[in-house]
Amino acid sequence: MKEIEINTDTIKLDQLLKFAGIAQTGGQGKLIIEEGIVKVNGKTVKKRGKKIKRGDFIEIKDIDKFIVI
Repeated sequence: MKEIEINTDTIKLDQLLKFAGIAQTGGQGKLIIEEGIVKVNGKTVKKRGKKIKRGDFIEIKDIDKFIVI
């Protein structure tokens, strides 16, 4: 499992996917989220503006798993 370090209190989920290298653009991040394959702390999330904070566990089906630090 990878660790993704953020320098802010929170980050939006679509921005995090771009920052982590999962999506090349924010628009691509939005599409990944809308597919329903992203889980935050075990729950499926379809809102690209979901606020992610340190300690959150992100899982993208068949792609990647990481924790935000």
